Amino acid sequence: MSHSEDFRRTIRQGVRVGRPTLVLHADSSPTDQVRVGFVVSKAVGGAVVRNRVKRRLRHLAADRLADTPAGTRMVVRALPRSAEIPVELSPDLSSAWASALRRLAERSAR
Repeated sequence: MSHSEDFRRTIRQGVRVGRPTLVLHADSSPTDQVRVGFVVSKAVGGAVVRNRVKRRLRHLAADRLADTPAGTRMVVRALPRSAEIPVELSPDLSSAWASALRRLAERSAR
């Protein structure tokens, strides 16, 4: 994702799943693409640390794209703990991703 309006819409209208290292927002869109955006604030650390966290998150999210339904938008917001304990990123992202997809499916079934 590259437009602030996409981030804003996903965060405001989508489902929210929190974990100790990150918060994941997910929403459905009418497109056929899976779009993922990342938010890593200065609270996480300096520029080097923020970029390292962003690279890790991009790598971990890329592995999950094949299992994600078309038209899904995700925003992953890193929390300060993501830089302090990076080994927790992978299980937290996996758990949050699965939970968000399940909640999106439940919401669309209603």
